Amino acid sequence: MKAKGKWVWIVSLISIISCLLFAAGLGMSIYDYVSASKASVKEMPKPKQETSSSNKSTKNYTIVALGDSLTRGTGDAAGKGYVGYLKDNLEEKTKKKILLSNFGIKGQTSSQLASQLKQQEIQRQVKSADTVLITIGGNDLFQGGQTLQNLNKNNIQKLENDYLKNVDSILKSIRSANKDATIFLIGLYNPFSNLQDAKATTAIVREWNYKSSELSANYKQTVFVPTFDLFQLKVDDYLYTDKFHPNAKGYKLIAERVASLITW
Repeated sequence: MKAKGKWVWIVSLISIISCLLFAAGLGMSIYDYVSASKASVKEMPKPKQETSSSNKSTKNYTIVALGDSLTRGTGDAAGKGYVGYLKDNLEEKTKKKILLSNFGIKGQTSSQLASQLKQQEIQRQVKSADTVLITIGGNDLFQGGQTLQNLNKNNIQKLENDYLKNVDSILKSIRSANKDATIFLIGLYNPFSNLQDAKATTAIVREWNYKSSELSANYKQTVFVPTFDLFQLKVDDYLYTDKFHPNAKGYKLIAERVASLITW
């Protein structure tokens, strides 16, 4: 019995010592954790009030693209179009993430774009955009090539007047939703400059672009982007097989032109 009692006492003593050691170890662990946390808080600098310039250096950029088949990228085997190549260009140049929403519709006219801008989702996207891109007018003017059959001055004038009225509405709608975004209105090139009526179509496109440029100048932060000269000398080299839409080379030219004008 005495031997048994002695062993019970020894086991109890060992248990007590183990508990004390565990408690001490736990206490030290808690102390180390709390001390480290306090040190981290103490060493962490207070966040500075960032200026608008520092915000621009860290934020993502948002682009909303509107318009017709050029915005959609028709004719580009990769499916990017000028909008996709522009995104690549800007991400490489700025090292920032570009958030892109492309609402281009093949065959869209200016009146249809004016209607599209009334949609709630389009308005929401435009409201949050840093930049709005627009290609519109090619379908208004050329009408799938039908205009080539009637280059009468009065006919062209009516098409132009209707287009300018719609573009005015488009720009008003965008500016109403977003007072600060930069708007880029992409001008027309002449895909028919190698055809028989090249002189007439060239004059028409130049006048069309001039009126578009004058209209866009009425709106704050709105830039007309000429593309006529990009295709002027070697139009066939930059057109898709349909001889109307740009190919990849043509779209890259437009993208480079727009990228050169964006100064974020």
